[in-house]
Amino acid sequence: MNKLLLYAAIVAWFASCTATPDVKENKADTINDNLVVLDSIQLKNAGIVTGQPQVQDIHNTIRVNGTVDVPPQSLVSVSFPLGGYLKATSLLPGYPVHKGQVIATMEDQSYVQLQQDYLTAKARMEYLSADVERQKELSDADATSRKNYQLVASDFKTQQAIIRSLEEKLRIININPQTLTVNSMSRMVPVYSPINGYVTQVNVNIGKYVNPSDVMFELVNPDDIHAAITVFEKDITVFRKGMQGKVALTDKPGEWFDVEVILVTKNIDESRAGLVHCHFENPRHDLLPGMFLTGVFEIDGKAATVVPEEAVVRYMGKQYVFIAEDFNRFLLTEVQTGVTENGFVELLQSPQTDWIRTNIVNKGAYTLLGVLKNKMEDE
Repeated sequence: MNKLLLYAAIVAWFASCTATPDVKENKADTINDNLVVLDSIQLKNAGIVTGQPQVQDIHNTIRVNGTVDVPPQSLVSVSFPLGGYLKATSLLPGYPVHKGQVIATMEDQSYVQLQQDYLTAKARMEYLSADVERQKELSDADATSRKNYQLVASDFKTQQAIIRSLEEKLRIININPQTLTVNSMSRMVPVYSPINGYVTQVNVNIGKYVNPSDVMFELVNPDDIHAAITVFEKDITVFRKGMQGKVALTDKPGEWFDVEVILVTKNIDESRAGLVHCHFENPRHDLLPGMFLTGVFEIDGKAATVVPEEAVVRYMGKQYVFIAEDFNRFLLTEVQTGVTENGFVELLQSPQTDWIRTNIVNKGAYTLLGVLKNKMEDE
C-alpha cells in the first residue's frame, strides 16, 4: 500500500513539473498595413484635401493619325491631248494659278493641219448646203432623178459629221471653231489652268516634245483640302458622318483644327485599318497635302463617377485611392479606373464601396503614399 502511495506521489510531482501554465492571449488591436494615421503636425504639413466623387458626363477618347489630303476633283494632272512641243511656260512648283489662266503654250504642225481641215470642210459644207437645196427643187419638179438628190443629201450629212468632229478636236486644243478664220490660223495654242490653286509639280521643260499621255503639270486646289484619318478596325465602327473631332499637325501639336467626319470607308486594308475623311471647319491655307496629322475624337458620352487625376496613385502596378476614415486616418484602397478626361478619372463601380458616399483624398494622395512606404520600411 505504501508503495502505491509513493508511486502516485511521484507521478503527481512529475506532472506538476512538466505541465505548461495557461497563457492568456493578449488580443491587441491588429495593425492594418494599408492604414495611414497622421498626427496633427503631419496632417497640417501634408495639405490633405478630401471630398466625395462627382457624377459628370465623360467621353471615351480615340487618338488617331492621318494626313492632309485633297479629293480627286481638287487634284488635277494637266496634259495635252494631241501632243506637241512646249513653246513657253513660267510655272514653278508653288506658283499660284487661276482658273482660265494661260499656263503654257504648245506648238506643232498638226495644229495647223487640224485648222486647215476644219476650214476646208466648212467651205465644202457651204457648197453642199446650196447643192442640196438645188437638187431638192429639181427633184420636186421632176427635172432630175430622185437618186441624185439622195446622193447629195448623203454627202451633206457626211460633211456635217466631219465638221462636228473637227470642231470638237479644235475645242480639245483650246481653239474656238466659231471664231476661226483663215487669218486667225496659228501653229501655237494655249494651255489653260482648269482650277484655282497652285502648282505642285512641273514635269516638262521648254522645247520638250510632250506625248498625249504625258503629265505636264500637277495642280491642287487648297480650298477643298480634308483630313484623311487612319482608324483601326476595332474603332472604325463607332465613326459616323457628322461626328466632331480635332486634329493637329504632327510638328505643331498644340495648334488644333476642328474637323467633321464626312465619309467613312466601307473596307479594311491589309493593316486592319480604314480611312475616315474629315472636313476642316475653318481651313487654313498653310495646310498642304501630305502633311502628317494627329487627331482626337470623343465618343460614347456617358455619366460617370469621377475623381481628380491626382486622387489616384499608382503603386506596384496597381491603382489606389485613399479613403478618409476619419479626419486623420486614411486607408489605401485598390480601384479600377476607366476613362480619363479633362483632369478627371472615372472610378468603375465596386461591389464593396459606394463611391458617391465615400470621402476620398483628392489632394495629397502621393504624400500619404510616401508616409505609408516609410512605415512599411520601418517595420
